[in-house]
Amino acid sequence: MEWKIEFYNETVKNDVGKLHPTIKAKFEAIKDKMLEQGPDIGMPFTRAMGKGLFEIRAKGQAGIARGLFCIVSNSTIVILHVFIKKTESTPKKELELAIKRMKKVKNHDI
Repeated sequence: MEWKIEFYNETVKNDVGKLHPTIKAKFEAIKDKMLEQGPDIGMPFTRAMGKGLFEIRAKGQAGIARGLFCIVSNSTIVILHVFIKKTESTPKKELELAIKRMKKVKNHDI
């Protein structure tokens, strides 16, 4: 199956571009791996968050970034939100934003 990755909007795409180079390189490498193998490549690269939400786990010398994504068709991954992780658990507001966006994407409201 051929996978494709889309961004929720231009802001999310730009957020990836603003990541520290070491984190961005890891993020891009994980994206490439997802394009080849699909989104379920497992730890330490991706992880299911529940209810159809997944995360890209990018770690570099400058810190940790997360990209929250969902699958909207058999072959399309939508990256909903990207942020720098500063705490052990994913902050509730980051999850809520991604879930809100996921509902819009799955209902074709964007």
